[in-house]
Amino acid sequence: MIKATNIHKYYGELEVLKGVELHIKKGEVVSIVGASGAGKTTLLQILGTLDVPTNKSDSQLLINGTQTNNLNDKELARFRNEHIGFIFQFHQLLPEFTALENVCLPAFIKKTHKTEAEERAKELLDFLGLTKRYHHKPAELSGGEQQRVAVARALINNPSIIFADEPSGNLDSESADNLHNLFFELREKFGQTFVIVTHNSELAEMADRKLTMVDGKIVGEAVPVS
Repeated sequence: MIKATNIHKYYGELEVLKGVELHIKKGEVVSIVGASGAGKTTLLQILGTLDVPTNKSDSQLLINGTQTNNLNDKELARFRNEHIGFIFQFHQLLPEFTALENVCLPAFIKKTHKTEAEERAKELLDFLGLTKRYHHKPAELSGGEQQRVAVARALINNPSIIFADEPSGNLDSESADNLHNLFFELREKFGQTFVIVTHNSELAEMADRKLTMVDGKIVGEAVPVS
């Protein structure tokens, strides 16, 4: 599903990623942990094609059978829209749009017909317990509800992979627990692969595999005991 080879990233003279190697199988839930500054978010952005390795010509990023380093910007944007979903710590919902409209946006970018996009969005919002929140704007939703809207938005185009960056970092403990359990429900229902950067030890231990990053490298891998 995801194979990354020899991933380096520099910002000026600072080397943030130091030859990262990574292989993630279809349907896995993988957590990435480590101290702040270890390179977790930078790695996630590169895996999600939001950024590129400094050594692009000397690295490999294979996602769902596609060598993404060979795609131009337009092809990469289309690939990302169709194959990848993102969940961020601060939701990134557009405040002027309703929950339903926020969820539909990636589908509209894909040029999905409005009726079809809205039907799919409602199915997801219903599944996530937000049937009565279709027409509420983000300011009218709780933090947990906003994050579930963000999850629905990530799922709208049926992506193969979901990348999540500190997805529960801005939630209270109950909402965080609900979100963590939701990831595994989604994996069972839709078959997505999840790659989750987190400081939350409970979420990290729930994953199929836990990868530990230190100083720009993956230095440890563990299969948490359930």
